[in-house]
Amino acid sequence: MNYETARKLLIDQTIATQDYPDALLERMKHGKPPVPGQITSILLALKVVFEALKDAPTLDRELALALYQLSIKTQHLFAAGRKVGIDWPPLLKEDLLRISLGAESIFSGTWQNLASVGFEKL
Repeated sequence: MNYETARKLLIDQTIATQDYPDALLERMKHGKPPVPGQITSILLALKVVFEALKDAPTLDRELALALYQLSIKTQHLFAAGRKVGIDWPPLLKEDLLRISLGAESIFSGTWQNLASVGFEKL
């Protein structure tokens, strides 16, 4: 996966379009879990974008918004879904934390993982 593909994948996960109706945010808004492989693709894309931008002084607004939405809005949707009784997949909470850490890594320029922030025992 190259940078442009990874960037597009991350942005596509935040808005449902005719070409891509299974955006993660849209699925979660409707109480649906991610499609198989979706989280893995997002995590890979985050790593590719991190590697491409780790020394960049700025980020483009569209990518920054997508990173924010993937890291914050997914957490809110997860919590709201739990409150109304949605039975999310067992590892989704940890996967969403990994997505948040990947987004934080892109903003900070230093790669974060569960162990580096003290969550290795989730």
